Amino acid sequence: MDDYAGSVYDMISTIKDPEKPGTLEDLNVVYEEGVKVTKDDDKYLVYVKFRPTIKHCSLATLIGLCLRVKLERNLPSSHKISILIAEGTHNTEDDINKQINDKERTAAAMENPNIKEMVESCIKEPL
Repeated sequence: MDDYAGSVYDMISTIKDPEKPGTLEDLNVVYEEGVKVTKDDDKYLVYVKFRPTIKHCSLATLIGLCLRVKLERNLPSSHKISILIAEGTHNTEDDINKQINDKERTAAAMENPNIKEMVESCIKEPL
């Protein structure tokens, strides 16, 4: 499973930060220990914890959405994805965790052209 978690990490490490120059890996927002993959019957469970750069980061929800969209597009639909802010790293982590793990809310967010454009820009693979 560790190799698979490494593959998931490689997939998300290239996501660009929406505000600062650099990737989420460069800024230590995503980190290898924050990615776990387990198997339950025939389904893989993918857990990603991330650390916003500051406790009141206004873009933490957008970062979580970028992680979710990138993984949903690149992993088989049989995978269950859970994205969480690492405990104690954001002032409103519970609210954001609920939001980025709610399928209806994330789908609605991606219907907003401005949000969709930002997400697409952040998750676009480097040339």
